[in-house]
Amino acid sequence: MKNYKKTKLACYLGFITQAVAANFAPLLFLKFHTDYNISLGNIAMISTSFFFTQLLVDLFCAKYVDKIGYRVCIVASEVCSAAGLVGLAFLPEIIPSPFIGIIISVILYAIGSGLIEVLGSPIVEACPFENKEATMSLLHSFYCWGAVGTILVSTVFFLLFGIGSWKWLAVIYALIPAINIINFATCPIESLVEEGQGMGIRKLFSNPMFLIAIVMMVCSGASELAMAQWASAYAESALGFSKAVGDIAGPCMFAVTMGISRVLFGKAGDKMKLNRFMIGSGILCFVCYLLASFSENPIIGLAGCIVCGFSVGIMWPGTISISSKVFPTGGTAMFALLAMAGDLGGSIGPAIVGRAADMFGGSIHVGMRIGLLFPITLCFMLFLFNIMNHNANKQK
Repeated sequence: MKNYKKTKLACYLGFITQAVAANFAPLLFLKFHTDYNISLGNIAMISTSFFFTQLLVDLFCAKYVDKIGYRVCIVASEVCSAAGLVGLAFLPEIIPSPFIGIIISVILYAIGSGLIEVLGSPIVEACPFENKEATMSLLHSFYCWGAVGTILVSTVFFLLFGIGSWKWLAVIYALIPAINIINFATCPIESLVEEGQGMGIRKLFSNPMFLIAIVMMVCSGASELAMAQWASAYAESALGFSKAVGDIAGPCMFAVTMGISRVLFGKAGDKMKLNRFMIGSGILCFVCYLLASFSENPIIGLAGCIVCGFSVGIMWPGTISISSKVFPTGGTAMFALLAMAGDLGGSIGPAIVGRAADMFGGSIHVGMRIGLLFPITLCFMLFLFNIMNHNANKQK
C-alpha cells in the first residue's frame, strides 16, 4: 500500500515553507534599511523580485515540468527554499553589496515557492483521496497557518532575543524545507494525466470557461493581497496601533480567518456545495471591502479587513477545484497558468490600492474603494462560470 498520507504531509510542509518565504523578509524591511543602508526604493524591489520570479516559475512549469518530472521539480523546490533562507542570513555579509545578496537569496527561495505553489495542488489532486475539493481547501489552509506562524514566531523571537538575531531565525526556518526534501524524495507521487495527454496552453486558452477561470484567479489574488498587505497600515493609521500590534491585528488576523475558512470547508466540504460556498464568500468579500472603504468607525473598518480573510479563503483553492472538474485533462499547464493568474492579481492588487490612495492624499479608505472592483468582478465571473458550466452539463 502506498502511503499517500506522507504525500499530503509533504505538501502541507511545502505550503508552510511558501508562507515563510512570502512573509519573513517583509518583517525585516526596516532592519535592512538601517543596517545595510538600502534605500526604501530598493527595499520595495525585494517584494517585486519575489513575485516576478514566481510568475516566471509559473510560466516555466506550464511548459517544462511534465518533461522534467514532478519529483525532481518538487524536491528542487525545497532545496531552493532552504538555500534561499540560509543565503538571506549570510549572503548580505559575504557579497560586497548587501542588497544584491538579499535579492539573490529572495530569487532562490521564490523559485522554490513558485514550484510548490504550482505543483502542490496537482500532486494532491492526483492522489486517491475522497472529496478532492475539501482536501484541496485544507491543503491551502496550511499557507494561512504558515503565515500566522511566521508572524507570531518572528514577533516572539524578536522580543526574546532582539531583532538583531534575525539571521539565526532565518536558519531555523530553513530547517522546514531541508527536512521536507526527504519527504518529497520518498513519498508516492502520481500523475494527473498520461504523458503527452494533457491539454496544451493553446487548447486551454481557446476555451472561454478557462479564460473566465483565469480572470477569477486574478481577482482572487487581487482581493486577497490588496486587503492583506494594507491591513497592517490600516490598523496603524486608523487605530494608532504600534507596528507589532498592527501586524497581529491586521495581516495576522486576516490570515487566521482565511485559514478558518479553508479548514471549515476542508472538514465539512462533503456537506457543502462548493459553488454556493464560493458565491456566498464573494458577496461577503464585497461587504468587507465596503466596511473597510466607507465605515467611519475604525473598529468596524478593521473588522471588515479581518473578516475579508474568511471571505477570500475559498476563492483560490475553490477556483482550482472547479477548474479541475471542468478540465480533467488540464494537467500541469492548467495549474501553472491558474497560479500565474493568482500571482498576477496578488502583484497588481496592492499596487492599485496604493496608487489610488496616493492620488487622494494617502487615504487608504479611497484605495479600498477602488479595490471594490476586485470582489465585484470576481462575483460576476463566478456567476458566469457556473451558468456556462450548467449549460455545458445539460448539453451532455
